[in-house]
Parts: sequence; structure tokens; C-alpha cells
Amino acid sequence: MTEIQNLTPPSAFELLMAGNQRFVSGAPEHPNQDAIRRTEIAPAQQPFAVLFGCSDSRLAAEIIFDRGLGDLFVVRTAGHVAGAEVLGSIEYGVSVLDAPLVVVLGHDSCGAIAAARAAADAGRVPGGFVRDVVERVTSSVLAARAAGRDQADDILAEHIEHTVNLLLERSSILAERVAAGRLGVVGLSYRLADGSAQLVASHGLDAAVPAAS
Repeated sequence: MTEIQNLTPPSAFELLMAGNQRFVSGAPEHPNQDAIRRTEIAPAQQPFAVLFGCSDSRLAAEIIFDRGLGDLFVVRTAGHVAGAEVLGSIEYGVSVLDAPLVVVLGHDSCGAIAAARAAADAGRVPGGFVRDVVERVTSSVLAARAAGRDQADDILAEHIEHTVNLLLERSSILAERVAAGRLGVVGLSYRLADGSAQLVASHGLDAAVPAAS
């Protein structure tokens, strides 16, 4: 358990991305997944990151970042749309569990983004509560297009950045911790085919976001 105690935001990010590299290379270590770990964390949890991602079944956080029990505090919704319950859950992971890192995880071939593009193009909006998800993602589609970015990867990056900014704008707890150097908030774009997670937004870290190609 000492591996994930008292981590700084940069070291937490480094630990997370090292796990993704192991997953991509096909050499996972499956840490913290045994009976000893189960017993060790039964009294309390101390995750090193809060991961807010899309609910897509191909984005199992502990697998793609090669982590185990008690490592990640995971919150997931379709299209990683954030309402009050999501914000409260993330704030709990940060303010109560003291996680030094918040990750917004999006991915290519996202159904919510595809539905939002269809809604923007042809007004095809699904019924039920799925409509609410699509409407929240549509604003990112429109913002990307207004900036002249209409490729799928561009829209995905815009939506991830939008979610990161929304968390920091709506949550004073997160914003204050970032300003104090106690929290990093990043956005990652996951590629389904090769399993890699690419940085697209960063606050509170020195990690550089690659320039758009």
C-alpha cells in the first residue's frame, strides 16, 4: 500500500500512466488484486486518483490502467456527462478520500458523441433520458465546429476539455485544490484499438498536452 500513499499530483499521474503503458505493451502486473490487498483495505480506502469516465463497457478503468483494489475511485456516465451527483462523487473522492488526481476519460467511437453529431446534423434526438445525455454532449460538438474542428478526434478532445473545465468551474473544492498545488485535473483520450490513453487537457501538472496534428 505504500506505493500509493502520500503521492503528489504529478507522481499520481505518472503512476497511472505507467499502468496504461503496461497494458498497451501486453505486460500487465495486476497489482493489488490479491487476498492480502483485499484484507489490507477493508477498514478504509485511500485511492490515488478519481477517474470520471464514459460508461462504455470497453473502458474498464482498473484494467486499462493496470491497477487493483482501492487504487481508483471510479465514477462513470454515458458520454462522461456531469450532473450534481457526479460532481458530488468527485468532490468526495478529493475532499474526503484526499485523492491527488482527477482524470476525465473519454474515448474514440463514443456512442454519445456520435448521437450528438447526428442531432446537430439532422435533428435526430433519441427519446427518454438518453435525450438529456445527447443534449449535454451536443454543446461540445457545436463548440468544436465553431472553432473549425469537425473531425471525430477534434470533437472528442473538445468534449473532454469541456468536461474538465466544467468540473473546475462548478466545483470550488477542485479549483481551490488545483490552485494550492494539491490536485491535478487531467483529460485523457483513450484509443480502443491500441489501448493507449493520450493527454488532451491538464491543470495543476507540468505535463504538456501534445499539439493537435
